Amino acid sequence: MDLSGKTAVVTGASMGIGEAIAKLFADRGASVVMLSRDAGRVEAARARIGHGERTLAMACDVRHREDIDRAIGLTLHHFQKINIWVNNAGHGLLDSVAHMDMAAFREMFDTNFFGAVAAMQAVIPVMEQEGGTIINISSVAGHIPLPFSAAYSATKFALNAIGKAARIELKKDGINVLTVCPGYVRTQFSQNAVLGGERRRVRPESVRGISAEHVARATLRGYLKQKREVIVPWTMWAAVRIYEHFPGLVEWAMQRMAGG
Repeated sequence: MDLSGKTAVVTGASMGIGEAIAKLFADRGASVVMLSRDAGRVEAARARIGHGERTLAMACDVRHREDIDRAIGLTLHHFQKINIWVNNAGHGLLDSVAHMDMAAFREMFDTNFFGAVAAMQAVIPVMEQEGGTIINISSVAGHIPLPFSAAYSATKFALNAIGKAARIELKKDGINVLTVCPGYVRTQFSQNAVLGGERRRVRPESVRGISAEHVARATLRGYLKQKREVIVPWTMWAAVRIYEHFPGLVEWAMQRMAGG
């Protein structure tokens, strides 16, 4: 699992899954560039993960292509190459389809989806020279649409589709696209979500969620095995398959949990 000689760039790296991936990859020997909208927070995350000689933190808002291009330029200046690009920047929107604010919906798509696609377009020409891996951090919500988080699910369904199609297109260039779909994760994701008027949840009270470090380890294994997709924890595979074959059953259960 040694990543010495590799350079990884992680968006949304100031906390949670992004920080955990950055730390694990740096612990394994990679040079890591950590990106976030908030320069102060991502610099603090860089201090927490250590490896100061092999890490770099900078502000980057993936909604703006010029920020992405600047981050790539500085990464190449410092480390000469990019082997791994992790699209992790994103946030949630808790509201019903009937009442969600369309401006907030579009802004979330700009970050969660269009920002990831812009980053893919920017880094692909760099990777075409020696190959590489693009890792899109999606969600099980990209397989099972969640009521009152439907807008968030939509961004992840879109990310799943474009990542898997791009994987086929880019295989000839030695570029793998890995889609990582975590289930419930114990992070500050919910606290940082945009809150609308209807905030009902369909998450069972008994589900505590997995750690960001668990997701990071699964991501590393998926990268090393050059997989198409990783669903984590493994028990969520069953939930995805049940929804595919018995959607009515899953919808009935979610409606009960939502109090409908």
